[in-house]
Formats: sequence, structure tokens, C-alpha cells
Amino acid sequence: MRVAATTVSAGVIDPAGFQALVVEPGGGAVVVFTGVVRDNDSGRAVTGLQYEAHPDAAAMLASLVEAWGAKHSDICAVAVAHRVGALAIGDVAFCAAVSSAHRAAAFSACADLVDLVKAELPVWKRQQFADGSFEWVGVA
Repeated sequence: MRVAATTVSAGVIDPAGFQALVVEPGGGAVVVFTGVVRDNDSGRAVTGLQYEAHPDAAAMLASLVEAWGAKHSDICAVAVAHRVGALAIGDVAFCAAVSSAHRAAAFSACADLVDLVKAELPVWKRQQFADGSFEWVGVA
């Protein structure tokens, strides 16, 4: 498996670019998951988000992807990014792309990767609501 990219940064995430990163001659299937900032959460209007990350989050993401890859030997290439900083409605906050010889493996591996990163990467989200209130999500 080739790790094409693992990033945690304030830079804009281009899903098409991440898809291109994982294209391989042996990869007949490419699956891309894109997490986009939505305008609501549990019935409350959201006006924006602020993501904060642990200082070692980028290195931790690389380690998570390596461990994930050990369980998914049928993956050709992977790229994953999480954005930090202030994001507006419609901005891409997260992107994971994987390629594999077959679609079932690509779909399954991408879903597993998304779940792993959401559960393990130390990134916290501050949601700003239309009523002026806010809440932190993912903070223990």
C-alpha cells in the first residue's frame, strides 16, 4: 500500500486532488469520502465551525493510517486529510480516498478509515449556532 498523503492543516482540501493522488495502475476502484460542514446539527442551525487539533495530530494521523493499512492489504493507495481552523458552511472538513483492485474492498476500507480517524484523531470541533451559542464536540 502506498500512502499518498496524510495531512492535518488549515489548507483547503480538494477532493478531486485527493482522488487523483490514489489512482494506481492496479486500482480498478477509487472511493472518496468527503465530510462537508453542514448548516444544522440535531435540529439547531449551525453558522460555522472551528476545528482545533493536538500539536501531534499530523504524526498521529500518519500512524493511524499505517496501522489501518496493515489490516487492509488489498488497498493500493490511500490519502486522508483533516482541516483545522475556521470553516464555513459547505467547506470540506475531511477527505479520505482509497484505491483497490475491486470496489467492495475500496468501499469497506474507506468506511473503516473514516471511522478510525473520527474515533482516534485528536481533533475537536467548536460549533457556532445561529442563536449565538456554541458547543465543543469530541472533547472528553
